[in-house]
Amino acid sequence: MKTEADVRELLRKGGYVADDAIATAVFLALRMEKPILIEGPPGVGKTGLAKTLSESMKFPLVRLQCYEGIDEGKALYDWEYGKQLLYTQMLRTQLDRHLCATSDLREAVESLASEENLFFSEHFLVQRPILRSFLSEQRSVLLIDEIDRSDDEFEALLLECLSDFQVSIPELGVIEAKQKPLVILTSNGTRMISDALRRRCLYMYIDYPEFEREVEIVQTRFPDICVELAQQMVSFIRKVRSLNLRKPPSVSETLDWAKVLMILHINKLTPTVVGNTVGVISKHHADLEKVNDLAREELE
Repeated sequence: MKTEADVRELLRKGGYVADDAIATAVFLALRMEKPILIEGPPGVGKTGLAKTLSESMKFPLVRLQCYEGIDEGKALYDWEYGKQLLYTQMLRTQLDRHLCATSDLREAVESLASEENLFFSEHFLVQRPILRSFLSEQRSVLLIDEIDRSDDEFEALLLECLSDFQVSIPELGVIEAKQKPLVILTSNGTRMISDALRRRCLYMYIDYPEFEREVEIVQTRFPDICVELAQQMVSFIRKVRSLNLRKPPSVSETLDWAKVLMILHINKLTPTVVGNTVGVISKHHADLEKVNDLAREELE
């Protein structure tokens, strides 16, 4: 892809409506081989961007879902200890013969130590998402989702990986990426990401889209939807977001609602329609009445 416009068109063909800022960030990330840190409210298309890029560019998607307490054993690599133990049992006879040639305990330990690389080789290595992405023969999209759910220690673990695209394994040494992946980190902003990690990334903030773009998103995903209905529902959703709800509806809820309205063959919003489908756009009991009150004010 030679220009940002090429990226934007590629995403559009994949069903993702990107603005100029998104297209430019992706274009630069591909050219500069740098990760993108994307922040914004839940459901505005951060994860969807990674998925669409993977599908449109025919890159395998490798996803790492972050959570509190995640460590290198879940993100980078681990050892198949059960498999190592099984092989040890199966090779017990050979090990006994090997140790028979030793004269004392110290010599036996030294003899075993000289062979330990057999059990800490790639044959027993479990590739977690980051290492699997680095060892992929084809360039991949590495999605590190909701990085803000992890802790500072995990961020420190990512610094080497994202700076030099390599993983250090004490038993094997440094493993460099065969193909540098397109790395996308997402954050819902529940905590501040460290400056050290931010410096290694391009940065982008995705907010709720403007009216025209959200209507376009709905029409792109559902080409058969009535234009007037798409405009009416997006207008209503935007007003709902201003109600100070516990969980404002995101773009994903807008799309879910559009699908529901099409299934029900609805062509126009009414208070009754909103009351029957409010559970699609409002996810807390305390918010339901606020949305229904708004419907009665705006749609009567």
